[in-house]
Amino acid sequence: MTTLGSPADRYAAFIRGREQDGPDLAAFQALYDFEFDDFQLAACRALAGGHGVLLAAPTGSGKTVDGEFAVHLALAQGRKCFYTTPIKALSNQKYTDLIRRYSAARVGLLTGDNSINGEAPVVVMTTEVLRNMLYAGSPTLAGLSHVVLDEVHYLADRFRGAVWEEVIIHLPESVQLTALSATVSNAEEFGDWLSSVRGGTTVIVDEHRPVPLWQHMLVGSRLYDLFARSGGAATNGLDGSAAARGGRQTARDGGPVPDHQRVNPELLRVAQRDAWAPRSAGGRRGAAGGRGGRPGRVGAGARAGRGGSPPRFAAARRADVIGRLDRAGLLPAITFIFSRAGCDAAVQQCLAANLRLTTPAEAQEITAIAAERTADIPAEDLPVLGYDDWLAGLRRGIAAHHAGLLPTFKEVVEELFADGLIRAVFATETLALGINMPARTVVIEKLDKWNGETHAALTAGEYTQLTGRAGRRGIDVEGHAVVLWQPDTDPAVVAGLAGTRTYPLNSSFRPSYNMAVNLVGQVGAERASRLLESSFAQFQADRAVVGIARQARRIRDSMTGLAASCDRGDFAEYAQLRAELSQLERAQSRQRSTARRAAALDSLRQLRRGDIIVIPGGRRAGTAVVLEPDAEGDDPTPLVLTEHRQVKPLSVADCPDPVIAIERIAIPARFSSRSPQHRRDLAATMRNKLAGHDVRPHRRASRSSGAAAASSAEAAIADLRRRLRQHPCHDCQDREAHARQAEKYLRLEREAAALDRRVASRAHVIARMFDRVCAVLAQLGYLDGDKVTADGRILGGIYSELDLLAAECLRRGIWDGLSPEELAACVSALTFESRRAEDAVSMPRLPGVGVREVLASTSRIWAELDGIERGHQLSFLREPDLGFAWTSHAWAQGRPLELVLGDDLTPGDFVRAVKQLIDLLDQIGDAAGGTALASTARAAVAALRRGVVAYSSVQ
Repeated sequence: MTTLGSPADRYAAFIRGREQDGPDLAAFQALYDFEFDDFQLAACRALAGGHGVLLAAPTGSGKTVDGEFAVHLALAQGRKCFYTTPIKALSNQKYTDLIRRYSAARVGLLTGDNSINGEAPVVVMTTEVLRNMLYAGSPTLAGLSHVVLDEVHYLADRFRGAVWEEVIIHLPESVQLTALSATVSNAEEFGDWLSSVRGGTTVIVDEHRPVPLWQHMLVGSRLYDLFARSGGAATNGLDGSAAARGGRQTARDGGPVPDHQRVNPELLRVAQRDAWAPRSAGGRRGAAGGRGGRPGRVGAGARAGRGGSPPRFAAARRADVIGRLDRAGLLPAITFIFSRAGCDAAVQQCLAANLRLTTPAEAQEITAIAAERTADIPAEDLPVLGYDDWLAGLRRGIAAHHAGLLPTFKEVVEELFADGLIRAVFATETLALGINMPARTVVIEKLDKWNGETHAALTAGEYTQLTGRAGRRGIDVEGHAVVLWQPDTDPAVVAGLAGTRTYPLNSSFRPSYNMAVNLVGQVGAERASRLLESSFAQFQADRAVVGIARQARRIRDSMTGLAASCDRGDFAEYAQLRAELSQLERAQSRQRSTARRAAALDSLRQLRRGDIIVIPGGRRAGTAVVLEPDAEGDDPTPLVLTEHRQVKPLSVADCPDPVIAIERIAIPARFSSRSPQHRRDLAATMRNKLAGHDVRPHRRASRSSGAAAASSAEAAIADLRRRLRQHPCHDCQDREAHARQAEKYLRLEREAAALDRRVASRAHVIARMFDRVCAVLAQLGYLDGDKVTADGRILGGIYSELDLLAAECLRRGIWDGLSPEELAACVSALTFESRRAEDAVSMPRLPGVGVREVLASTSRIWAELDGIERGHQLSFLREPDLGFAWTSHAWAQGRPLELVLGDDLTPGDFVRAVKQLIDLLDQIGDAAGGTALASTARAAVAALRRGVVAYSSVQ
């Protein structure tokens, strides 16, 4: 692994490297108007030397220079280079960059939306497109010498990450790989894996940010540095005396915290004051939204009311935050708000506050650019898309950016922001995941976000990804990250996130049905299984196993000399007898407890209204009368009136033994458990009924169905006790000392055996999963041993999360005879996934009876497949989602955008959902061959690809 040393070392390496640089690198450097950094040169030299490269460096550091050098080398050699990205927007951006340098004739683009000049020597594509080419054996791969995997850390994504590993494993050995990654803590491990599957790979890690990043917290209107500055205060605008008063901070290991990691003492005092202040005291509560009354003064200078506690610090208004950053010269800024609605609301709040960040001339230029970029959108759709509100924000230099926006609107925002015309963007975290949109300042509104299930705290990796956008290379001297103060904020937590610069890259790889049929078809089942053993997932599992196996060896080494010895006989044999006896006695005790609990549950279920029972023990021991029986469920809780006139639910926890019904009385129909008089009368009736009865709790002896087994266990225990007494070591005077030593030996042996089982469970984990996938496919007729059947070949051409369900629907012919709009509605159940779980559960609006019947058949097929999966210990196929069926049907019919968009469907979600549907319909058309269904699928694609869906910024 290459790391960068002292300045003198770097300079000496630079001189040596320049002497060794060939004409390719010299010509490439001449294309740029800046000097390359050391890490960029090191990566370029490795590529020029024929090595693969893994380059891990911070966001915005200039990693793509090395990706572009791979392009340069391929063109210089008369070969091809594929430049892959994880998202279409980044592919479009890279395509634009490359045609600016190499011309449109030499650069192509292949994504789900665009196919431009696909046979060019340089093609930008999404990673999935390259994976599909590899499985299909595409002729476009001929002449390929270089592949760039931009944002390769995406392989940790649990939904799409497997694609990156598939590409790395299946690329021809002759292809030189350039992998560009964010800084990850296990880059060396990832590089070792790349070397094992791709051959020689140079790993270059640079954690240095080319633009220094300053961390801050904004408390009200006061901007504080997060970390203390050596020799003075860390608070902007304050003198050094305040920091000097801060208490000593300690690291986790108990030692002193380094100066550059010490939290600003002023911030710690703010947090302490905030904790002391009553929650109801002055200031506005809640998130940094626009609700609530006008806040009073907040921040370090806020004063307490007369005779009262100091007010809690309130979160600043969003418009005030932008104004504060503008006055400090910290714009342009991206504010991350983990809510689409929050981003849109923030723009409206800034407009309501009359915030303006542009000049009149800039506003006119913005209007012209927006009009030009949206000229192809039908005029009648613009009001539906909120064009006027969107443009009003743009003209003032303010915009939102999130997945719910129309892609065209997002692209305009990105262009205007890059040109410096937009100075404040409110964005969700998706902006940080690829597109090149740096700012001077990044603001993080909250340190937690909704992950689909709960509000989860930001991880250090997420924080690093977000703040990586701060600081524009070649423009800004320094970047700034600002965390807004919220009630109960702990500056130490923020410092922990900011101080963790890297995060581990963990594989999310697992074999899919499509992958299985393609691999078996190419190389056979046995070789395919071995091929998957080379995945990064198995590589990491094997490395983890090494540590576990080493721990087991250490335990076994420590057992040497621990074996107890006795001059009377074999003490190891005696200790084993004792261990077996102890284990049998514990098992018998558990069995008795289980049998007693089962009997108690059964007795509770058999109770009837009016039964007088004797509760044999526990908190409610004594007599009671049953008011409400409970014969259903696994844990019955009948309601009873005790002899002390208390109405209580009776559970198995109150009954260590079965309850006994000894009498029965009639309970009046008008009895109310809430009436004290009714309770007294019923308790008196119970006492009179029991007069002369023996109501002392008795344990009921019963022979359960497990009596024979219990008798067998008792006989085994008696036999072991007899053998112990007869063993020569039983009468040894040092028996107990020997026993303690032997028990330690046996405990260590059990620990080592448990570690051995963990090793066995992780070995060949991917291959075992692949075998289960193949077993499902064989059961369904997609595989026949090492051969892929005709149905299997159809499955091999379907790249979808629900690939197997789509193949089954095709095979069973449930889509035959549908119209184009009906087919679109039915196939949408396989591509659409509701953003909220409750939307997927509720019954959606559906088109006509024919579509409903086909969707019902689809759900039945899924249920069959789900049962088969469970039988093979798999769970790959999610349930079909019918939430987009009506919308896709209406759009394919030609209905206007105004009709199909609703409150729960944003323009961005709509366009994305339709494009995903078009992609699968294209695949179905290809898979259906020359049938009528293929024609219907192509007609459905044509009907869907219109209006805002058909528009593309790349022509």
